[in-house]
Amino acid sequence: MDVFLMIRRKNMTIFTDAKENTTIFELKKIIEGILKITPVNQQLFNKDNVVMSDTKLLGDYGLTFATAKPQCPALVGLAVRQENGQFEPLEMTPFSLPPDLPDVMKSQETNGLDQMPCNKLICE
Repeated sequence: MDVFLMIRRKNMTIFTDAKENTTIFELKKIIEGILKITPVNQQLFNKDNVVMSDTKLLGDYGLTFATAKPQCPALVGLAVRQENGQFEPLEMTPFSLPPDLPDVMKSQETNGLDQMPCNKLICE
């Protein structure tokens, strides 16, 4: 089954998919095809910020079709080896948030919504 991944490094995001039985090294080869960074110069991190071993499978880290769906891909962190030979610290810039609505629009936003029933498909 396919596992959907969101690979993050600083302010860059890569969306890709792989099989549960894909090794971490094979995932690095996929990343190499996109970023042109060799696997030896990549370090991947799971959701707990633990370095993932090249010989382990995605499934060994809990990355399965049940936990990494197209609408909610699993997060994998990426760090790259620097010129001094050391890996950069893992950094994933948070996504930006939209600015607050002006006060004039906030009053219109709630206008009449108090009486409307909640439709579960819309509210979730």
